[in-house]
Amino acid sequence: MSPPPGKAPGRRPPALAIRPYQPGDEAAVIALWRECGLLRWSDPRKDIARKLQVNPEWFLVGELGGRVVATCMLGYEGHRAWVNFLAVAPGHQRGGHGRALLAEAERLMRAVGCAKLNLQVRTSNAAVLGFYTRLGFAVEDLASLGKRLTPD
Repeated sequence: MSPPPGKAPGRRPPALAIRPYQPGDEAAVIALWRECGLLRWSDPRKDIARKLQVNPEWFLVGELGGRVVATCMLGYEGHRAWVNFLAVAPGHQRGGHGRALLAEAERLMRAVGCAKLNLQVRTSNAAVLGFYTRLGFAVEDLASLGKRLTPD
């Protein structure tokens, strides 16, 4: 079996170029979220538009060879930060790209004085739970609640 794109045997994967989202990224970002199974109930175009109204520089995109292969959206209200839409294209997973995005997210949040980073993972997604616990995140004894304020 041949290695996934960007992963040659015995070679280190190319470094992920991380930058803020740009309007021309929309189609590629939505396709990535769809490929990663992140689109469940909300309209991704509305999610992107809402994020661009608040700290758009915290909507990160990871590129390899000029192609969007990863995303991470951050939010912070002064108490704790949230990671949303962290995604790495399946063919580029296990190459350190998710780790690189989270490291950049942590750097950005530390720079504004954030003391805690939170995220949510579906309990059925054991592989992703393992990824985050290996990076120092812990499952907390909390109930996640949500309430829609606007329909998508």
